[in-house]
Amino acid sequence: MHDDFLLETKTARELFHGYAESMPIIDYHCHLSPQDIAENRQFANLTQMWLYGDHYKWRAMRTCGVDERYVTGNATDWEKFQKWAETVPKTLRNPLYHWTHLELRRPFGITDRVLNAATAKSIWDDCNAKLAQQEFTTRGILKQMNVRVVCTTDDPVDSLNFHKAMKKDASLQTKVIPAFRPDKAMTVENAEAFRKYVATLESAADMRITKFQDFLAALRKRHDFFHRNGCRLSDHGIETVYAEDYTEREIQSAFRTLLSRKPLSSAQVLKFKSAMLYEFAVMDWEKGWTQQYHLGALRNNNSRMMRTLGPDTGFDSIGDFEVGRPLAKFLDRLDKDNKLAKTILYNLNPRDNELFATMIGNFQDGTVPGKLQYGSAWWFLDQADGMAKQIEALSNMGMLSQFVGMLTDSRSFLSFPRHEYFRRLLCNILGSEIEKGLLPNDIHLVGGMMQDICYNNAEKYFGFGNAD
Repeated sequence: MHDDFLLETKTARELFHGYAESMPIIDYHCHLSPQDIAENRQFANLTQMWLYGDHYKWRAMRTCGVDERYVTGNATDWEKFQKWAETVPKTLRNPLYHWTHLELRRPFGITDRVLNAATAKSIWDDCNAKLAQQEFTTRGILKQMNVRVVCTTDDPVDSLNFHKAMKKDASLQTKVIPAFRPDKAMTVENAEAFRKYVATLESAADMRITKFQDFLAALRKRHDFFHRNGCRLSDHGIETVYAEDYTEREIQSAFRTLLSRKPLSSAQVLKFKSAMLYEFAVMDWEKGWTQQYHLGALRNNNSRMMRTLGPDTGFDSIGDFEVGRPLAKFLDRLDKDNKLAKTILYNLNPRDNELFATMIGNFQDGTVPGKLQYGSAWWFLDQADGMAKQIEALSNMGMLSQFVGMLTDSRSFLSFPRHEYFRRLLCNILGSEIEKGLLPNDIHLVGGMMQDICYNNAEKYFGFGNAD
């Protein structure tokens, strides 16, 4: 993997090396562990840093016939890495092949070998030797990759103790900010699980919850707490936007039913979710936060493996939910009430690319550049084809120049080359169009837009400088 990977023209290379490559990173949505950063974790070996929790790799290994013992089971870390190395050559044309070698290139500097069964031991030894160095702790990686801001994903009941500790730590050069992820407060399909969550929320908010107004007050109290601790974003991982009509009496009744451990009807579930989504959006608007909606995942499809391993273990897929009408209805209600916060929309089904790219234009109001954003290619779309199609849809139907750019959405500290992957791809698109005469032959103009998308737009949009 050479320095000009993905850069097919002279102009693309000039854009990347001259404008994009050295730009800092704002990773405004990921699933990194705040504890690992706060404690400056030093991973014992490459498997612990690279394979633990990575359901992308797990899916590939299972598909290639690797027994679960070597995926999430009790095999040794070396045995798991060895099986991954044997799998890598079989991932040709899957984005994992590119990601794997980009991540070996940076930060480990391995460019002379591809990973396979024959090279597994030498790569294992070389990487593990570097992981023993201070430059390869969690904070060392963040510094090497020039990461200025990381936004983790945190439940409203989280104590944020690790975030508090990091805020006081002058030696930490990366700003680490929590993001408010209240999905469990909306997951009312299971009344017993929801009741247990309410009990946990009572403890976190230090108040009794006996009615719906108490529930909202407790969540608002936690929202305030997150804001005091630097949070400036929320995030929602939902199938679609919920925008059913409801009355306050209906929601109060549904909440009483839930506390009595009785199930809600399907209609009650949708009304309750709709009420909560609106209330969270109002809280975000009141504090000037950015709200993010990740839409379209069909989760936990394999019930047997869900019982065995739990969620987020590689058994999710793209869903085909109706999204256009409820999304428009939801945003319109907030806009009519003058309570529409900055919003980023992510789709998982590629059929919705143009839908999302056009939807954001309906509610731009001139108060903030790119107030509504069509978010970067997400999850199954986070690959060269998916990124290119997201870029094309946004360019043709919106304003690419206002885009806040890439994120990792990852649990791994080795995933920051995804920003590089995106930057190389975008430079290649823009460079090719300059050489074809489709864009002006003004490298400073196009390079400036490239730097905006890489970093400047996000830095201005999120206002993390005010999160202290």
